[in-house]
Order: sequence, then structure tokens, then C-alpha cells
Amino acid sequence: MDPVAFTIGGLAVRWYGILISLGMFLGLYLALREIRRLGEDEDKFITLFLYVIPAAVIGARLYYVLFSGMLDWYLSHPMQMFDTRQGGLAIHGGLIAGFLVGWFYTKRQGISFRKWADVTAPSVILGQAIGRWGNFFNQEAYGYETNLPWAMYIDGAYRHPTFLYEFIWNILVFIWLLRQRRHKKFEGEIVLWYFILYSLGRFFIEALRTDSLMLGPLRVAQVISILIAVMGVYLLRLGRKQA
Repeated sequence: MDPVAFTIGGLAVRWYGILISLGMFLGLYLALREIRRLGEDEDKFITLFLYVIPAAVIGARLYYVLFSGMLDWYLSHPMQMFDTRQGGLAIHGGLIAGFLVGWFYTKRQGISFRKWADVTAPSVILGQAIGRWGNFFNQEAYGYETNLPWAMYIDGAYRHPTFLYEFIWNILVFIWLLRQRRHKKFEGEIVLWYFILYSLGRFFIEALRTDSLMLGPLRVAQVISILIAVMGVYLLRLGRKQA
């Protein structure tokens, strides 16, 4: 599988970048439709998008550098911290940075962060689902060897297609969030469902992967997923009780 879609003037344009961009713009389109329906400020939302995207990329890269097990090497070769051509972006870092920037922006603009977070949550999970197919073209984010009938031949063996598992799970979460949006009881409920459901799926799928970022004997993504899911369940119960 060739990860390069085409070249322009010697510059390789990769499928991964195309799919990530497609996910972002489809997510923006979906969110803008909801912003218009709610009568919110469309221009301010687009400005938020322009702040969040670069912040998320920086956060995803910083997270990877910190937990890659190669921090000393990166500190010795600081320019390599900016080189993402060979991979090295972690979604949890992007989510943390993106939500922090979103919180600061909405606070300064006098906008309800929880309301806008509910708007963006389905778009985020849709973008993640589409982006996972970039892993397919890069032949990465796969799992251990297996003889299951849906195993894919990757890196010399039949393996769990964990990127496919996460794509399917994310699409199911996306559908659930759109459905739940019509029945929510308080502002912020949809983004809490996103935190909970995505984290639960990621926890189990991560156990099958061979390329996890590690913190000692622990898989970092699993630790973060459990913390986020527990926090999400607590806040969801609290919000429903107050509502």
C-alpha cells in the first residue's frame, strides 16, 4: 500500500494528510450546520476552529515526544521534534490541547463552552474515524498476530486491524452522539458522552496494539482513557442530578 497519493513538484502528498484534512473539513461543515441551527455566531466559531486546529497538532506532537520513550534523544535533537513526516502524533495530546484552547477562547468571548463543546463533539469523533484510514495507508496502528477471519496482512503477518476497529467504534459513537443530541438534559452532556464512549473503546482496542506509547509497564492511552471515562461518568451523573 503506497502511503503517497501523488506528488506536486517533488513534494509527496500523503493519504494520511488528505484523510486528516477531509475529516477536519467534514467536521467543520457538520458543526457549522448546528451552530446556524442554534443561532450562534458563525464567524466566532470559524475563528475558534482556526485556533484549535494548530493547537491540536502541537499538542498531539508534544504528547508523542513526551511519551515516546525517546525524550532524551529529542532533547539532543530538538529540530526533530517538529518533524512529523514519519508519524508521531497522538490523539490524546491533540484533544487535550484543543479543548484547553477552546475553553480559553469561549471564556474570553463570553460564550458557553459547554454548549459549543456539545456542538463540536460529533465532529471530533467523525474526524477521528476518517483519520484512522490514514493508518491503513501508512500500514501502522495495527495489532498483534491473529488467525481471525478478518485479520489483515500487515508487516509480514496476519494481524488485528486495530485502526479498523477504532473506525467502526468511532462511527457508532458518532451516530449515538447525533441521536443523543436531541434528548440531552443539560449543556455539556454530549461532550461527556463523547469522553466516556470514545475512552471505553480506546481502552480495549489499545490492548491489541503493538505500537502503544508506554509509561513504565502501563500503556499511556489506557491510563488516560480510564481517567477520562471515570471523570466523564462522574460529571454526567452530577449534571443529570442538577438538571
